[in-house]
Amino acid sequence: MIELGFKNIIVSPNEVPTSGKEKSHKTDSIDSRKLARELENGSIHCIYIPSQLNQELRSLVRMRYQLMKSSARLKNQIKSYLNFYGHIIPENYETKHWSGIFINHLRSLSFQYEMGKEQLDIYLSDLTEKRKLILKTITRIRHYCQVHGFEKDIQILMTVPGIGFITAVTIYAELMDIKRFKRLDTLANYVGLTPAVHSSGEKEHTLGLKMQHNRYLRSLLIEASWIAVRNDPAMTASYNEYIKRMSKQKAIIRIAKKLLNRIKTVWTENKAYVCSVVK
Repeated sequence: MIELGFKNIIVSPNEVPTSGKEKSHKTDSIDSRKLARELENGSIHCIYIPSQLNQELRSLVRMRYQLMKSSARLKNQIKSYLNFYGHIIPENYETKHWSGIFINHLRSLSFQYEMGKEQLDIYLSDLTEKRKLILKTITRIRHYCQVHGFEKDIQILMTVPGIGFITAVTIYAELMDIKRFKRLDTLANYVGLTPAVHSSGEKEHTLGLKMQHNRYLRSLLIEASWIAVRNDPAMTASYNEYIKRMSKQKAIIRIAKKLLNRIKTVWTENKAYVCSVVK
C-alpha cells in the first residue's frame, strides 16, 4: 500500500493500470511514474477513511450483529438437538424471540439419562450469556452515541417509518458521512440494492441483486421496508402499484431503494421525516 500526499487517498500499486513491460521490470521509480501518470489522467480515486472514533463505533455495532448471528446459530443447535432426541417444541410456545417462559420450559424437559439433560443445560446457559452480552452491547452503544454526539443524527433517522434504533445506528455506523454519496444510485450500489446487468448489443438481461453488498445494511433495509409499507401511506401506495406487475419480493426491493432515498434526504437536510412529503 502506498499513501499519497493527498487526503483520504490510499493506493495499491497492483490496482494501477500496468503495461507488460512495467510488470516485468518492477522498481520504486517505475511505480512512482505509474502513480504520477494515473494521477495526471484522473483515473485514481480517493476512498473514504473514517476517523478512529467512527471506526470504533462501527466495530461495536458490528459486534452486536455478530453476537446476534451467534445466538441464532445456537438456537438452531438447540432445536436440532431436541429434535434428535424426540422433543417436539409445542406450537403454542413463542419460539421466535425465545422468552424467559419458553427457556424455562426447555429447562424442564426430561431425558433418559442425566448426560442429555446436562448438555441441554450447557446450551441454554451459553444462550443466556449471549443474550446478556447483546443487551450490554446495545446499552453501551446507546451510551457512546450520547457521549460523542451521534444521537442527533440517529434520532433524525428514526423518524423514517420502519427505522428503529438498531437499524438507525447501523446505518449511521456503516455510512458515517452521507454527503460523500452524491447520487442515490451510488449509495444504493454501496448498500447492494442495484441489480447486476448483462448487456451485449441490443440484448440486456437483469440478473437480480448483485452478490457484492454491505451485509450489515441490505437485509436491515429490506426488513425495515416491510414495516414502512404498513405505516407510510406513500410507501403503501407504491408497493401496491409494484405488486400489480411483479412479485412481492421484487417489489420490496424497489421499496427498499425508496426508503434509502428518504434516509438520504432527511440525513442530508437534517430534517425529520414527514409521511407522504419527503420524496
